[in-house]
Amino acid sequence: MKVRSSVFASFILIFEVIGVALFLRGFFPVPVKSSVSSKSKLSDLPPEPVTGRSPNSTRVPHPLFEKVVIMLVDALREDFVFGPNGRLYMPYTRHVVERSSSHSFVAKARPPTVTMPRIKALTTGSIPGFIDVVMNLNSPALLEDNLIWQARAAGKRIIFYGDDTWIRLFPKHFVEFDGTTSFFVSDYTEVDNNVTRHRDSTLKRDDWDMLILHYLGLDHIGHISGPHSSLIQPKLLEMDDILKKIHSALISKQTEGALPYLLVLCGDHGMSETGSHGGSSEPEVNTPLVLISPAFRRKEGTLKPDVVEQIDLTPTLALGLGLPISQNSVGRIIPGVFEETSLRDKLRFLHLNGHQLSCLLKDSLPSYEKEPGFEQFRVAEKAHGSWMKLYLEGNTSEVLANMGKKVLKQYLDALNAMSSALGKQLGRYDMYSMIAGMVVVFQLLLLLLLALPEALSGAAAVDVPVLSAVLSLPFYLLCLLFASVHVLVCTSAESSCYFCSLSWGLVFAAVVFSSALFCILISMAMRRLPQEHKTYRKSPLTAPVTEWSLSELDVLLLAGTVGHTLSLAASSFVEEEHQTWYFLISTLCLGVFQDVCRKYFRERIVTGDEEEPVLSSKDRRSGHRKADVHSEKWLALATPPFTLLCCRLLRSLNQTGVQWAHLPDVGHWLNSAEHKVVLSLLAAFCLVLIYFLVQRRCSLVSKVALALGLLGVYSYRAAVDNVSFPWQHSGHATSRGMLEARFVYVFVLGILFTGTKDLLRSQIITADAKLRSRGLWEIYSGLVLLVALLFRAHNLPVLCGSLLIQTLMAQFIWKKLHYDAAQTTIMHYWFGQAFFYFQGNSNNIATIDISVGFVGLESYIEAPAVFLTSLSTYAGPLLWACHLICHLSSEGERSPVSLSHGCYCLALLRSVPAAAYIVLVTVLRYHLFIWSVFSPKLLYESVHLLLTAGVCLFFNTMERGPGSGAPLQCRR
Repeated sequence: MKVRSSVFASFILIFEVIGVALFLRGFFPVPVKSSVSSKSKLSDLPPEPVTGRSPNSTRVPHPLFEKVVIMLVDALREDFVFGPNGRLYMPYTRHVVERSSSHSFVAKARPPTVTMPRIKALTTGSIPGFIDVVMNLNSPALLEDNLIWQARAAGKRIIFYGDDTWIRLFPKHFVEFDGTTSFFVSDYTEVDNNVTRHRDSTLKRDDWDMLILHYLGLDHIGHISGPHSSLIQPKLLEMDDILKKIHSALISKQTEGALPYLLVLCGDHGMSETGSHGGSSEPEVNTPLVLISPAFRRKEGTLKPDVVEQIDLTPTLALGLGLPISQNSVGRIIPGVFEETSLRDKLRFLHLNGHQLSCLLKDSLPSYEKEPGFEQFRVAEKAHGSWMKLYLEGNTSEVLANMGKKVLKQYLDALNAMSSALGKQLGRYDMYSMIAGMVVVFQLLLLLLLALPEALSGAAAVDVPVLSAVLSLPFYLLCLLFASVHVLVCTSAESSCYFCSLSWGLVFAAVVFSSALFCILISMAMRRLPQEHKTYRKSPLTAPVTEWSLSELDVLLLAGTVGHTLSLAASSFVEEEHQTWYFLISTLCLGVFQDVCRKYFRERIVTGDEEEPVLSSKDRRSGHRKADVHSEKWLALATPPFTLLCCRLLRSLNQTGVQWAHLPDVGHWLNSAEHKVVLSLLAAFCLVLIYFLVQRRCSLVSKVALALGLLGVYSYRAAVDNVSFPWQHSGHATSRGMLEARFVYVFVLGILFTGTKDLLRSQIITADAKLRSRGLWEIYSGLVLLVALLFRAHNLPVLCGSLLIQTLMAQFIWKKLHYDAAQTTIMHYWFGQAFFYFQGNSNNIATIDISVGFVGLESYIEAPAVFLTSLSTYAGPLLWACHLICHLSSEGERSPVSLSHGCYCLALLRSVPAAAYIVLVTVLRYHLFIWSVFSPKLLYESVHLLLTAGVCLFFNTMERGPGSGAPLQCRR
């Protein structure tokens, strides 16, 4: 069965996406959970250990607190409270920390540091899986055992105001609630006012036991302008004043003889130096935890806060409220909270925490008895029993006190060891699903490689022996073999496998598909062997192995692509991958410069006894033509150095990666308030230049729409106070820019509609190549306008530089040097990857700018928010891929199979690193940086593969039919 190269590549990518999805489902582990499906109950608690006696009471010691107020400030960094500026930002909080009855800690949040997983960690005490980053956009109800469920089951009345993620996680748990959307990051005022307006009236009432306030404004400011914005201090002072008023209200309601209150100030995660979060840097994982209660001793001076795990708050609050600890909690109680209780109660609290951790350890590790922590807990429990025996006998000697302190230390050591052991078991890898996904991806990659000579030949068609493979005996034997392996694995696996949980219909389809791929691979490999003598008249990159004659540029492109793939095996290269692409782009510019010099200055033709430059004959007939050729030569010569200069300037715009991300960059300088005029002039200049670079190939209607749209982009940035108009005053009121953004959306849709209409006319009604080319460029200009709206003002030079380099390279390099489709595609891919990092992106989730998902939206709407965020994040690779389609389609001299070749090369360029990377993360799954470095990169690779599949599908729609193109031209 013969199929076009583009169709073949598109199907390969689609099935690779399915294989990678299966691998991801197995790779991202299920968090450690108890095998008991029910929730913890007071009746299930173990008795106090007493040596030589029947079991004593199973009761939990009396609650320490009557009312609890949790004030959670989203993205509150620990240095905002404990740092040098803490007294300026939060003066009352610092006074309480240093002089009042309180305990203060630096609570470490485990990555991923995004809101929903952190809320789950705070309420369950467990370590959420990394895939919860994806679930953060649509939080389902939390069904596992948690603190909120336990409090509600105990009859406690809970009131909540703030981030509506809590309402989705805990439906019907609150007696009163008012949620605010956490994704509309443009708003940092009303989102907090909607919480504060309930504060005073609620604090005056007595019909609640637990009050939770989740403030989002600080997080939104971080996403908009970063942690060093002028908006940070006013917001922190506002939070400090709220804490002061809550504390004052609780003090006034405290009565003598009643149980004391507990006021908790904490953050769910921190904030990176760019204002985002999700990664594992110190500013993102270090959050303040301040516990305020008259039950604590009054401080007498400044003390350095201790370091605890964020999940330690869960068992501490549970026991402090007289509740059972959640079954899946891996946290330890914070000893300081119980400092004023009796020694018996202290030991009892530690015993309950240790018992819960030991039960979870039994469910999580088959060899739990060999764990040092488990053995330490058993020793401490026996010593506790001996201490209880003496205590109940009325022994009051100093020996009893010393023995109790020793038991206390044994418990603390045991809790520390068991919690650490459970923390290392983030989950169980589903190796069967991982291997199944990996096998499918590698089968498809091998198929893509074996088809390379045919796919890049003049016919651009691949003969896939589907029928002969399916009708062969090995196919049926492989089906039986794979089905047997599946049954064997699923019946003998100790833990559940996702692949085993699929229906037999899906499993049968997967078995048939994999068996067919094996047979097709064998058939194509056998077919390659006797046909090595055949030649395909194509460029060196696309010739058979025996015919290869690689130029220096071909060697550079191949070596660079392979070298980048190999570099992904090192964590440092993944963290600083932008450096790899910057190096490759710089080297590419030098290689292209050499080709330009060779074409215009070194190549000679011999006529008789003398040599003449190549550019002679017809060019010498006209003086005017000679001048054009002369200027064209120098412009071509200047293009690579100019491109190199542009890339160097764009590198300094955004610091990215890990090692130097904290250093100031040009973007920070432009975004500072004192340089607003400079940013305004730069943005205006870039928008004007973008118009002149894009409008050349558009219709008159699209040109007008593009001009008005770019004016709307500047108006939007002025509305949100990023830039300013000359007539604007410095103190003008800012808005969300709703009207301006929607104004731009209208013109984006208009340009896309015009381009789509021209494309459909050229494809269906008339085979007009010019109309088709114009339609493509109009669609491209519509995407450019949309990206200009989504990019932050200081990033507009990145878009401008991308368009300028595309224009110069297309005019003077790719066309004049006659680079074939394969070489042009690789160059587009390299530039797209480099511009991904020029935008300020990295392989860290924290650099994703989620604020662009809400441009022009009044509330969170999932589909457009995800689309806009994805488009903004991958704008570089997508714009370069779209330019590749436009460039290959509009080149009249190219063969009609250029699009097929481009599509195939693009699929190969994405398949190789994706397939290699899933092998690398499998091998390195127990690496120290697997969750902080390799896993985020895996998500980036997967999304990029999905987007490339979409681009290749667009390639197919643009490809001309067999008879509609120009005559086939095969050239070097």
